[in-house]
Amino acid sequence: MRYFLKRAPQLGITVASESSLRIMVSRWENGHVEVTEPAYQRLLRELYGRSNEELGLPTELINQSAEELRDRLVVARSIDPATLDLFQQQVQTLRNSDKRFGAVIVLDQLNSLVQQIEEYCTFSVSTRHRERLAAILTDARTLAGWTALDRGSQLDAWKYHEDAKISAREADSPYLLAHAAAQQAVILLDIGEADAAVELLEFARDVAENRAPSLLRTWLAAAHGEGLAAAGRRSESLQAFDEANSLLPANPVDPEMPFLLLNDGHLARWRGSALVRLGDQDAINQLEAASRDLDTSNQSAVRGQTGMYVDLAFAYAAAGDGRGAQDYAQKARQLAARIKSDRQAKRLAGLEFPLPKSITGGA
Repeated sequence: MRYFLKRAPQLGITVASESSLRIMVSRWENGHVEVTEPAYQRLLRELYGRSNEELGLPTELINQSAEELRDRLVVARSIDPATLDLFQQQVQTLRNSDKRFGAVIVLDQLNSLVQQIEEYCTFSVSTRHRERLAAILTDARTLAGWTALDRGSQLDAWKYHEDAKISAREADSPYLLAHAAAQQAVILLDIGEADAAVELLEFARDVAENRAPSLLRTWLAAAHGEGLAAAGRRSESLQAFDEANSLLPANPVDPEMPFLLLNDGHLARWRGSALVRLGDQDAINQLEAASRDLDTSNQSAVRGQTGMYVDLAFAYAAAGDGRGAQDYAQKARQLAARIKSDRQAKRLAGLEFPLPKSITGGA
């Protein structure tokens, strides 16, 4: 009913009121009445992605199908540069909300926006508009995939990124393809597939090559370093982070790539996280320095802060400092609860605190 009431006005279709729809849907479900009205059949086909035959509805007439296609082509043809700008602004607004509040606020809105842009992209015949629609769709899909991962749904996150790679290719954008592939590698790291993640990251860097802007190359090098650390390849990991530091531009902001949030503090946090994976005692120094930088930066995303506190909790636990581990675990737990980050909550659940020295026999 919600879909009918939202979608029908977009198609110029008149449907019954919510109270009347409730009765109609009930009668359809109980088999008391067949869905014979073309408008309702059309909405049901859209909602379920199935034909009349698959839905058990009266066979759709050919002219109805043709008329429906013409309607969608007309709607897609109405796209203009102002509409494309609006779509991009919507993605950016949701990204800003995600930075401040986490995935719990934006995921449903992203899902709706992705579906809307997909509809326009599917039925647009303008090559110029399709390329830009595909680029915006890639941006929205990678953001949706990232938020889905934070909510603990690795499978949904993977599917979003697979779709993002497809739309990046239609947009003819190696940069968007590289970003989507590298971000997808994080999903592999989360499920313990470090070697596969490294392979995907190497593909992403190869796609971007030396033609990509230095900001993207910086981000890809750091992402590669994280993957190499997870695979236990210490020297290669540190080399990748050194390369990232050398590539970071003086002004790490690129309007063409609003999906990249990167500066010295973020790189330090990323390197510190890799050092935690490698069991390096310098992880605490790196992460503490990054914490001071990011706590005073208005560019710091709440999800990044949460992950940094989780890393610090693990680093202090590995160093045998139970109190430090407890303090940072508490900070991370509070932030994870606030933004409903199932991903970070799961990481915290696996944290083992060191025993007090009096119990272990220490002085």
